Amino acid sequence: MIERVTTEIELAKQQFQLGQRAFENGAYRRSIQALEQAISSANPNTALGGEIQTWLVTAYQAAGETAAAIELGERLLRHPDLKIRQQAQRLLYILKAPALKPRPEWLSQIPDLTQISDEGKTTQYVSPKPKRLPKKSEPELDLSQVNTQDNRFVWVALAGTLLAAGLYWLSS
Repeated sequence: MIERVTTEIELAKQQFQLGQRAFENGAYRRSIQALEQAISSANPNTALGGEIQTWLVTAYQAAGETAAAIELGERLLRHPDLKIRQQAQRLLYILKAPALKPRPEWLSQIPDLTQISDEGKTTQYVSPKPKRLPKKSEPELDLSQVNTQDNRFVWVALAGTLLAAGLYWLSS
């Protein structure tokens, strides 16, 4: 009996992972099939069962089955696990939100090119000449004011780096 339950849980986990991968690859129908098989092998009232059903809600929605997604989401509002109920509430909020009406300024109009005939016409694209920017004059540098005296910083930095590397090597 215990072996059978363990086998069913492992099967549910495998199907769950297949459903997740299919969903992430955009294969929503395959995802729904795998997730439905996973939920048939798992207890729907456990945390694993609730998580599988949550993924199933999103797979239904992605596949355009909004009514099925809402129905399952509403059932998940009565799930024993608090986290699953909260997730279901968030999903239902999104699923039941009114659809936005697109404004014309949000869209790009693509001209209909089917009316143009190609008989004997050749079109050549000429790229515009790039505008030349005026050169910026760089400030002149008076080399007599540059400090060229060795301040030993390079040697101190090199020694510090070697010391740190040696300590790291000794500690491992």
